[in-house]
Amino acid sequence: MMFKGDEAKGELNGFLDAGSHIQGELHFEDTFRIDGKVTGKIQSAGDLVVGKGGEVDGEIQVGRLFVSGSVKGSAEAASSVELTAGCRVTASIKAPSLIIEDGAFFEGRCSMVRPKGGSKPPQPAPDKQAKQSD
Repeated sequence: MMFKGDEAKGELNGFLDAGSHIQGELHFEDTFRIDGKVTGKIQSAGDLVVGKGGEVDGEIQVGRLFVSGSVKGSAEAASSVELTAGCRVTASIKAPSLIIEDGAFFEGRCSMVRPKGGSKPPQPAPDKQAKQSD
């Protein structure tokens, strides 16, 4: 299940079902879905989907993050973070794009960062540069 017509990078290659709990580090390729509970660190360049019953307590570093469940701690995404209606997120978020649907709960800090290799910061107009060098 993806959100708003987004397509995953690849096939779902991991799934943690309801009633399951992992403590430690999780690394995966492509797409991973959590409907159980993960405590610790999650790291991937792929997509992470936290389902309605899913819980993550720890540090997340992924390509894209989709949350319908609960996230506590910190979350960093290279591309985007999407919080859907009914989710509960108490975390610091760092991503170039953040989508929060009506009905989502978000408490924390958000830093909107440019993707790596993105455009340069804006430069002053040419006439202002000339005045600064005088």
